[in-house]
Amino acid sequence: MNAPIIVIATHNPGKLREIGELLEPLSFSVTGAAELGLPEPEETGSSFAENAAIKSEAAATATGLIALADDSGLVVQALDGAPGVHSARWAGPERDFCRAMKRVERELKQSRTTDYSAKFVCALALTRPGKGTKVFEGEVSGTLIFPPRGTEGFGYDPIFIAEGMTQTFGEIQPRRKHEISHRARAFAKLIGFLERESTPA
Repeated sequence: MNAPIIVIATHNPGKLREIGELLEPLSFSVTGAAELGLPEPEETGSSFAENAAIKSEAAATATGLIALADDSGLVVQALDGAPGVHSARWAGPERDFCRAMKRVERELKQSRTTDYSAKFVCALALTRPGKGTKVFEGEVSGTLIFPPRGTEGFGYDPIFIAEGMTQTFGEIQPRRKHEISHRARAFAKLIGFLERESTPA
């Protein structure tokens, strides 16, 4: 029996790789939106959950397949929650997260704050044709550090240290990150939901 195909509605190769690894327990055949030539829908939502649903529903409609989208970002307390849902936009069309991290540092310094607390938030939207969309959310709190450290992960990982840790997400191994990250926590809820659905009453 062939594994069901799931479309990951992202054009970010780092995110596609990480989501594919987190999906391994479910035995899906994973493909990405970029591989299928799907356009990136405009993210007009005001929350991570709304944007994730926009992306998963667009991919499911275009392909007729199960689609999963992640919308995630960095929420910085002293910047009134920025970059938040605009986390990817701060990196620009070329996805230059070095530039985005420098902007975070610059704006924190300009605010003259001593509060470098932040959190990563993830919303996963699962759209199944004929069954609608379900959203699962997870977050992890921590603090920011500059200059960036580490070459693992992607995005803002090199400036984020989770509570109880001394290394940034850019320094720890992917397997360790998969145990504690915002995305891992959202995935735990997603996997629990799918496992319950597949278990006969």
